[in-house]
Amino acid sequence: MPTEEVHDSVSAEDDVKKAPDVPFLLEERVKEKVPWKEVLKKKVGKKCSCSSARVKALLIDSIPIVKWLPKYQFKDWIIGDAMSGLIVGILLVPQSIAYSLLAEQDPIYGLYTSFFASIIYTLLGTSRHISVGIFGVLCLLVGQVVDRELTLAGYPSDANQTTFGNVDNSTGPICDRSCYAIMVAATLTFTAGIYQVLMGLLQVGFVSVYLSDSLLSGFATGASLTILTSQIKYLLGLHLPRVQGWGSLIKTWISVFKNLGHINVCDLITSVLCLLVLVPTKELNDRFKAKLKAPIPFELFVVIAATLASHFGQFEETYGSNVAGNIPTGFMPPQLPNWSLIPNIAVDAFSIAIVGFAITVSLSEMFAKKHGYTVDPNQEMYAIGFCNIIPSFFRCFTTSAALTKTLVKESTGCQTQISGLVTALVLLLVLLVIAPLFYSLQKCVLAVIIVVNLRGALRKFGDIPQMWRVNRVDAIIWLITMATSALVNTELGLLVGVLVSAFCVLGRTQSAQVHQLGQAGDRELFEDLASYKGLQSHAGVAVFRYEAPIYYANQALFKKSLYRSVGLDPLKEKARRKKLDKQKNQKQDGEDQKQEMHVSTNVYLLQLNSLHTLVIDCSPVLFLDTAGVNALKEVCKGYKELGVNVLLARCNTSVIDSLRRGGYYDPKKGIIDIQFHTLSDAISYAQSLKSQNGDCDTVV
Repeated sequence: MPTEEVHDSVSAEDDVKKAPDVPFLLEERVKEKVPWKEVLKKKVGKKCSCSSARVKALLIDSIPIVKWLPKYQFKDWIIGDAMSGLIVGILLVPQSIAYSLLAEQDPIYGLYTSFFASIIYTLLGTSRHISVGIFGVLCLLVGQVVDRELTLAGYPSDANQTTFGNVDNSTGPICDRSCYAIMVAATLTFTAGIYQVLMGLLQVGFVSVYLSDSLLSGFATGASLTILTSQIKYLLGLHLPRVQGWGSLIKTWISVFKNLGHINVCDLITSVLCLLVLVPTKELNDRFKAKLKAPIPFELFVVIAATLASHFGQFEETYGSNVAGNIPTGFMPPQLPNWSLIPNIAVDAFSIAIVGFAITVSLSEMFAKKHGYTVDPNQEMYAIGFCNIIPSFFRCFTTSAALTKTLVKESTGCQTQISGLVTALVLLLVLLVIAPLFYSLQKCVLAVIIVVNLRGALRKFGDIPQMWRVNRVDAIIWLITMATSALVNTELGLLVGVLVSAFCVLGRTQSAQVHQLGQAGDRELFEDLASYKGLQSHAGVAVFRYEAPIYYANQALFKKSLYRSVGLDPLKEKARRKKLDKQKNQKQDGEDQKQEMHVSTNVYLLQLNSLHTLVIDCSPVLFLDTAGVNALKEVCKGYKELGVNVLLARCNTSVIDSLRRGGYYDPKKGIIDIQFHTLSDAISYAQSLKSQNGDCDTVV
C-alpha cells in the first residue's frame, strides 16, 4: 500500500511537470454593445435639442468674443492691444496695396480685404495673436485663377481698365476688366469660404494634421519662387502677359529674357533704390527686434517717398511708368457672386480653402502653444470661412493668417483680438481719407515690397543641409513639394506634397523588418540582438518583433522578413521535402543522390531540433486587417506543420479583437485563445512544453 502511494505521488509530480505554465491573465471587461440606432438617436437628440442652456452654449461656441470680452482686463491689456493693432495697421496699408497687384486686383480691393478680415476674425476666431488678412501664397493662387478667367472671357492681359470683354453678366451691366477681375476673385473667395464652413460643420478640422510642417514649408517656398518670378516684370517695367499653365515659372523667365530690350529705366532705377533701402532696414528690424518696442515701418516710409517722387517728377507722363492709378474712397455697394463662374473655379476654390485653413490653424496652434492656451480647429475653420464668405459680397478676395504680420503683432504686445479692431480702424481711416493720395505710386515699388517680404521663405534654402541631417524623409518631402510648386504648378505642388507624405508614411511600414530579440538578464527587457550587446537568447525559443501594423500592403513583406529572420520558410521547406520524397520513390541508384538527401535531411532535422517555439512580440502592431490576420494564420499553420509552435505576446485589445473576429483562434486546429501579457510569460510557457516538432498545441 505505501508503494502504491509513492507511485501515485510520483505520477502526480510528473503530471505537474508536464503541464505547461499558466500565464498571468487579466480579466477582460465585458463591453456593452449598444445598437447603432440608439447611438444615432442619442447623438441626433443631443445636437438637435433646443433649450436656453443649449442656445447659450451654441452662441458662446460660435462667437468666441462673447466669452472672452466680458473678462477683458482693460487696464493691463489695452495698451498692448492698441500698440500692436496700430503697428500692424500701418504695415498693412502698403502690403494690402502691393498684394492686390499679385492677385490681379486694383489696390482698393486689397484694403477692403484686410479691413473686413480683421473685424470678422476678431468676432469668430479663437486665437489671441494671429493676424488674418492678405497672404502672399493665396494672392498668387487667386491671381492665377483671375488671369485665366479674364483670358477666357476675352479680356487681353495687358488691357487697361476700360477694355470690355464678351461677358454676359446677369448681375448688372457689362463691366470692364477691373470689374470682372474682382467678380471672379469674389466668387472664388465665396466658394472657398463655403468649403471651409462645410468642413467645419463636418468636424474635419483634424485634416490639418496631415499637412506636415515640411510640406507647408516646401509649398510656401515653392510658391514664393513663383511670386518672385511674377513680380520681375514690374521690377523691370515690362508689359508682359501673365503665363498660365504648367511650367509658368520657366516660361516667364524665358519671356523676361526675350524682352530685356524693353526695360523701363525709370522703373528699374526706382526698384533698385527701394531694394537698397528696404533690404538692409528690414534686416535691422529683425536684428534689433528684441530692443525695439515696435518695428519701424520702413515700407510705409518708402511708399510715401516714392509716391511723392513719382507725383512731382511726373514719372507716368514723362517716363511711362506704370502707377497704381485712381484709388476711390469709401465703400462700394455689396454685390452677389457670379453664380455662373462657380463650376469653372470650384476645384481651384477647394485647394485655396485647404491652404488657407492649414496656414491659419498651423499659426494659431503654434502661438497658442507658445502662450499657454488652446484653440479649436473646427471653430478656426468657421472663422476663416466666414472671413471669406461675408467679405466676398463687398468685393474682397481670399484671406488667411499671415506669419509676418502675426509675428509683428505678438512682438508689439498683443494680448487679444481687440488689436484686430484697432487695425481695422487704421484701414478705415485710409479707405475714407488717405487712399486717393497713392495715385502716383509706381507698381514697381509695390513689387519691391512683395519681393522683400519673401526673404523668410527664400531663406529656407539655406536650411536644406540642416534638414537633411535631422530627417532625410522630411527633407525629401520639402524638396519635392517645393520643386513641384515652383517648376510645375502651385496647386499641384500641394497635392504632390500630400501624396509624397502619405507614401513616405506608407513606405515606413513597408520597410519595417522583423528583429530577433534577446533578454537583458532577468529583467523584462527584450531588445534587438543585432543592436545591443550582452543580450541572452533562450534555448529552443526564438523571440521576434515586427515594428509596424500588419495589413494588406505589407503582410507579404512581414512573412518574408519573418521567414528570413527565422531561417526557415515553411512553404519552401515543404516543397523541398516533397521533392526529396519524390526522388526517393523513383528508386534511383547513385551515391551522390543518397548523400545529398542525407545531408539535406540532416540540416532540416538540425533546424527543427534547435527550434521548437516561435514567439512574436506584437506590441508595435497597432492594428490588423483581414489580410494581416490571414498572414498570421498562414505563419502559424506553416510552422505547426513543421513542429514549431507560434505564440503571440503583448497584443493590444484591438489586435486581439481582430484575431477573434478573423477566426484566428481555433481549438480544433490547436490554436487556443490564451494571451501573454509579457514576453517572459510566453517564453516560460514555451519552455514548459515538453513535446516538440508538432506534438504540442499551438497557442496564442
